[in-house]
Amino acid sequence: MSPNLMLFALAIIGGYLLGSIPFGVIATRMGGAGDIRSVGSGNIGATNVLRTGRKDLAAITLLGDGGKGAVAVLLAWLMARNVPGAPEPTLIALAAGSAFLGHLFPVWLKFKGGKGVATFFGTLLAAAWPVGLAAGATWLIVALVFRISSLAALVAVALAPLVVLGLGLPHAIALLSLFMALLVFIRHEPNIRRLLRGEEPRIGGSKTASGAE
Repeated sequence: MSPNLMLFALAIIGGYLLGSIPFGVIATRMGGAGDIRSVGSGNIGATNVLRTGRKDLAAITLLGDGGKGAVAVLLAWLMARNVPGAPEPTLIALAAGSAFLGHLFPVWLKFKGGKGVATFFGTLLAAAWPVGLAAGATWLIVALVFRISSLAALVAVALAPLVVLGLGLPHAIALLSLFMALLVFIRHEPNIRRLLRGEEPRIGGSKTASGAE
């Protein structure tokens, strides 16, 4: 096996295993809040963890889910730096995309994971920080104006690939952002249906299990 193929395999396998770490499940169990999969929507992300009433556990989940994508990118970057001629953007994209897939389909939870928003932002901040900042700013503006978290996330991830292209970043990063954005939209299909019906809960408003993220 050529050195590059070995690096690609390490990036994919390592990224996926990192992304599969279910911080929401771990935080709620260790924090005495039970199994997050039996709360609200059953989603393992920070939004659902917040429904336990534990802001500290939700913050841990948010940082963990975002951080594991960033760590996958960092490790891929370190591998590329230590191997002359290694395709750095491709390695980063493979590791980041694999970490994102790991969060959505974690092997430890029978491939039933989260919706990927926190991991999307953490991954982009590490892989292309201007794009990550732009996506974060977009989320904040849309959330402040419309008070709907899912809408803010969908707009932010949709604009991210355009920002990558506008900045002239490597094609591998553009494909990464597009790949993650498409999966976020797929995972938010129930939210999109509620948005079209005008039934999606607003930030700070009453929430039901059906409207949870």
